[in-house]
Formats: sequence, structure tokens, C-alpha cells
Amino acid sequence: MKLIVPILSFILLTTIQASSQESRNPLPTLPDGGSVKVLKLYPNPATSYVTFDIQKSFQKGLTISVFNMLGKKVAETQNVNEKTNLPVTDFNRGMYIYHLTDNTGKVIDTGKFQVSR
Repeated sequence: MKLIVPILSFILLTTIQASSQESRNPLPTLPDGGSVKVLKLYPNPATSYVTFDIQKSFQKGLTISVFNMLGKKVAETQNVNEKTNLPVTDFNRGMYIYHLTDNTGKVIDTGKFQVSR
């Protein structure tokens, strides 16, 4: 009986976290359960720059924020165009996460890319 309570607590906590993350997902879903990507990113891995190419429903006032794997914001570009180049020459080698947000701060798309040298 003593072992069941921590296990049930862990399952409940995991379920609550998963459902809260799903409710924040702003991306529309496809019939097969996948999500529609708003932004295409290339080249990946990158060495000198990354191009963010907004595919669907481009609107003015979008912002791209880039974070390292520790969660520190390392770059931010406001009022992006349909194609925006971000130089990564000052970035350390590794993985980075990007967020595309609208003018209200709502995350429209998110993803990751790698910087290699």
C-alpha cells in the first residue's frame, strides 16, 4: 500500500503536465495527428546563418526568439519578413530552440535547429 500512493501521485502529475502542455499547443493538427508547420527553417544544421521561411498565414508583427538548451534567450528578431536570415556565427555549437510569436505574445510555431562548425 505504501508503494501505490507515490506511483499514483507520479501518474497523476505526469497526466496533468501532459494535458497542460497539450492545451498550450497553438498549432493546428492534421487528420493523422501531426501538426501543421507554419515556419520552415534551413539549413539545419547551420554554420553561418539560419533562414526562417514563414509558410502559412504570414502577418505583420511576428517575432522570432531563439533560446539555447539552458533556456537563455540568445537572439530575438522582431517584425520579421516572410524570409528572415539570422546569423549564427556568434552562437556556440549545439542545439537551439526557436519560438515564432504573434504581436500578442501567443506562440504560433516552435522548433529546434543545430549549429555546427
